[in-house]
Amino acid sequence: MKVTAVEIEEKIDELLVVLDKDTHHIQENLSRLDELRSLIVKRDDAALDKLLASIESELDSYKSNELKRKSIRKNLAIALDCNPEQTTLSRLEAELSGEKKAQVARRKAILRSLAKELKKKHLSMALLLSDCARFNSVLLRSVFELGKTGTVTYSSNGSKRRQADAAFVNLQF
Repeated sequence: MKVTAVEIEEKIDELLVVLDKDTHHIQENLSRLDELRSLIVKRDDAALDKLLASIESELDSYKSNELKRKSIRKNLAIALDCNPEQTTLSRLEAELSGEKKAQVARRKAILRSLAKELKKKHLSMALLLSDCARFNSVLLRSVFELGKTGTVTYSSNGSKRRQADAAFVNLQF
């Protein structure tokens, strides 16, 4: 079945709407990462629960947009006589001309920029959580003397001696 140029343009218009929703979703996620970082530092459990609930409430909307994008991509792949995996914004940009080409190029640039920023903030958040876990581990080790590597001392005659006052909690019976 031959697909007309008008049908392709209609699919491109649908795709542009989906890409705009994706852009909005990524921008919201960037804001949420900032809020999440702040709430973790403040240790505000109630606000963290609210943030999680808001993320969960929007999950269906994101899934719906994802399915719509996949459907449009499949239809465009048929129209362009290629595999859906080969149907990228760059390929569409190369196939189009005029205003549609410019619109696709703009969306692609915006999404690329947002994806780069999201990756950077995600890495920053991972580092923060890693530091929190490391700090908690050090704190617990010092409180309960787990490992006891920092509390062993040696007397002048070479005998090993534990520092009894090194930990907050002494686990010896």
